[in-house]
Amino acid sequence: MTKRNFQAATKPSRTRLLFIQRAFSCDAALVAYCNKTLEILDRSDTGMQSNAESNAAAQHDPAKGASKVDLAPITRHARLGDMAYEAMKEQLVRGHFLPRCKLTVRGVADALGVSSTPARDALNRLTAEGALQYSGPKTVIVPYLTMEALQEVTAMRLALEGLAAKRGAKNTRPGLPEALEEMQARMNDGLEKRRYADVLWTDKEFHFAVYRQSDMPHLVSTIEALWLRIGPSSHDLYTDFATQRSGLYNHQVVVESLREGDAESVGAAFERDIRDGYRCLKRAIRARGEQVSD
Repeated sequence: MTKRNFQAATKPSRTRLLFIQRAFSCDAALVAYCNKTLEILDRSDTGMQSNAESNAAAQHDPAKGASKVDLAPITRHARLGDMAYEAMKEQLVRGHFLPRCKLTVRGVADALGVSSTPARDALNRLTAEGALQYSGPKTVIVPYLTMEALQEVTAMRLALEGLAAKRGAKNTRPGLPEALEEMQARMNDGLEKRRYADVLWTDKEFHFAVYRQSDMPHLVSTIEALWLRIGPSSHDLYTDFATQRSGLYNHQVVVESLREGDAESVGAAFERDIRDGYRCLKRAIRARGEQVSD
């Protein structure tokens, strides 16, 4: 393959970005990531045109070309690898993949419309983060949540999500309580119709709509990493949550407290929600036969 052909083959594809954007249109985080990547590509094209003009000028004025910086171009696969990772992470966080679900490089690549390289990169990153486990050379599985992991994740969630909720409540933008009520209405409908996957999808949006108001992006990303570990086991929350509706009560307290400007009560409601979930997941682990200490 000639150098020219190689460059053409690895040129970033806006068509591929737009395809992924449409395929995951309900995923706000991934859509935002696609938009950001498209903006980077637009700036890159503008920069390439500017560099070409500068190089042409430098031929007439050598001094202008003296500060040229030699950087390796970002590869198409690197960008698609990041996007594949974000897409898979979001699906795991929201409980789309159940424990013991097997994922192959080819299956992920076909589902996302990418080649094997970015799909493999995504699975390797998620495995390194403990969200997946290797079961073969090209196959990974979604692991069960252990009691040890549940205790660790719960302790961290109580500390970090409580902080994010309180900070978010203090920075609440107009319209947030109404947006949360609309989310809760969708969750109630999903509970009535036993569409628990839909409930989990919206539950994540409910929590993070408040956490993102904290204006602490590193804190929010750390919380997302904790949800990544617990997400696949979230289905074990049901049908207990559907029957007891403790989550509904906690969410109502969040909305009411936001309207009243009571940040402490917002944080306490989210912490209570986490503890209620902990008890449900603990019972599920015990039902699997794992030794659980009280």
